[in-house]
This record gives sequence, structure tokens and C-alpha cells, in this order.
Amino acid sequence: MTAPSHAQGVAARRAEQTGRIEEKLRRELGPQICGWLDDPAVIEIMLNADGALWVERLGAGMDRCGSMPAAQAESLMATVASTLRTEITRDNPILECELPLDGSRFEALLTPVVAAPTFTIRRKALAVFSLDDYVTQGVMSAPQRDRVRRAVAERHNILVVGGTSTGKTTFANAVIEEIRLASPEHRLVIIEDTAEIQCRAANKVMLRAVEGVDMTRLLKATMRLRPDRICIGEVRGPEALALLKAWNTGHPGGVATVHANDARAGLIRLEQLIAEVSPTPMPALIGEAVDLIVVIAKTPTGRRITEVVTVQGHAGPDYCLSREDFHP
Repeated sequence: MTAPSHAQGVAARRAEQTGRIEEKLRRELGPQICGWLDDPAVIEIMLNADGALWVERLGAGMDRCGSMPAAQAESLMATVASTLRTEITRDNPILECELPLDGSRFEALLTPVVAAPTFTIRRKALAVFSLDDYVTQGVMSAPQRDRVRRAVAERHNILVVGGTSTGKTTFANAVIEEIRLASPEHRLVIIEDTAEIQCRAANKVMLRAVEGVDMTRLLKATMRLRPDRICIGEVRGPEALALLKAWNTGHPGGVATVHANDARAGLIRLEQLIAEVSPTPMPALIGEAVDLIVVIAKTPTGRRITEVVTVQGHAGPDYCLSREDFHP
């Protein structure tokens, strides 16, 4: 009988160690949170300083659904930090990472920045919804869907705008799925700093920003990867300028998200991000690069596409916008 090779032995030990860590994480999370992590309807799991657990589900608001002792939460945070070879302590009280179990975004805080252990788990999207699904669920109207679909077919650049937890990334996933269906031959390069984008295209390159390699640098590298379309999970820094230049120089038809409350505010936000790297205002570049803005928002009856706006450039003191607000 052949003895296992050194490489096989190392792999076996790593697998065993990974299994032990996952078992420890599941024990510290508890059966309730593990159940929520397996529920595709759950979007976010939150622990407040008072020990209360809150859960947000797709198409619904937040509900208080249980509690977690502070000692259990601290143990969980320490275990997650140890998998990243770091620590969360009073002197280093903030941990931003991905949950090792499933890649969900994990934001944890300890005293003194909070009164007691606090965390938020933003679930990584498992299902990819189509634009038709958004119409069926009443999030967008059929005319809104048709306008977005036409923009994808015509290789227009789409900016998805919304506030916190409005579903920007999930909708961007739907636009990327429409790109895959409309242009299966296109090569997509997708850049993000947290793994949230879901893409089923056969010809794709997924790039992740890490410490020492930011999104601006990745965008420069993208130019040599022969992309047909460039997509960014969320534009939140100086990479805004590099993206707009790329969209304007032979790589149209991309999608990106930005944090703002309406279409015009989304364009102003791009101006602010560009100002981080250039003293020269560039509204003309923005007006030329962005073709369509889709705004998604939380309403009393759930998430809704509240604006679909065509950008026709920039003239004089303002952007030339054509609103196509077809409500469900």
C-alpha cells in the first residue's frame, strides 16, 4: 500500500484544521444564526449592544428574532479574527472581513467604540434575480425593465444608485445577468472590494481589491485584460475617475453602483469622488460616461425602483437628464 505523499499529508491537515474552525464558528454562531445563514430570504443579521438579534429578509423589514450573550459574541469575533491572523481587541476594536463559512460580509465592533459587542452579517447573494423577477415582485414596472434592457443591448453605461441596504448590488447582479443573456460572447471584468457580485457569464474575470492593491490599480490592470464590459461592485473612492475614463475609451456597456439617494445626487457623488484625486471638476466627463441611472430605494411597502433617468450630457450649470419614472 502506497504511503501518502507529503503534499497529501499537508492537504489533509489543512482540511482537518478548516473543519475544526468551521465547527467552532457554527457552535459560536448558534443554531439560530446558522439557520438564517442557510435561508436564501435572509439579507442581513444584526447584533446590537443590548444583545438583541435583528434579521432583515428580502422584501420585508427588520424583525427582532432572538438574543446573543456578550461573551458568545466576543468569542465568535475572536475566532473570525484568528482565521485572518489578526485580532479584535480594545485597542483594535473594529473587524471588517468576510465570514469564513460562506463569504458573507462581517462587520464587528467591541468596546470602547460600542457599549457591548456588536456585529452585522451582510449575506452574500446566493440567487441571481432577473429583471423579469423584479417586475414579478413589484419592485420595478415592465416599462422600467424594458428601458434597462434596451440600455444593456445598446451597450450604455448604467449607474445603480441607492442608500444603505436598498439592494444596489442585488440589482446590479440582475443587470449583469441581462448582459450575459444579451451578449454571451462578451468578456466581463468585475472589480469589487467585497465579494458580492454574482456573475454566471462564461467569459469573466473577477478582481478583488486588497490591502496594497486598490480598485484604481485594478482598473489600470483591467485595460490589459481585454474586457468588453467593465463592472464595479461599488464606486466609493478615487477609482471613479479611472472607471469613467475606461467607460469613455472603448469599453462601454458596464454597470456600477454608488451610494446616494437619487439620480442627481448620484452624479454629484461621482464629482466628489473624482475631487479626491483631481482638483479639476469633470462634470462633462461624467455626463458623457454615464448613460442611464437606476435608483432603488426602500419604501413603506418594500424596495422599489423609484427613478430611471437618461443622462444626455452636461451643459451650462447642470446635467441634462430625461426622467423615465414608470412606477410599478
